[in-house]
Amino acid sequence: MRIRKKYAMGEGKYYFTIKSVPNNITIFRKSKEAAVSAFKKYKKAGKEIEWLGKWNGKEFTENNVPAAVSA
Repeated sequence: MRIRKKYAMGEGKYYFTIKSVPNNITIFRKSKEAAVSAFKKYKKAGKEIEWLGKWNGKEFTENNVPAAVSA
């Protein structure tokens, strides 16, 4: 069975994924500050998360984990 995305990713938005069983959850925020803040909250709560970065329509840019979070 093929998994389908039921939404289109928006250009200029920041994305990260919460890895969970049975499905991963992809979350976006419009600004980098809001995305980093949410990312830090999920990490502090003990969730396994992955930073994807900013979507430009074809690929993720700014895909390095923010410095304030990685430490």
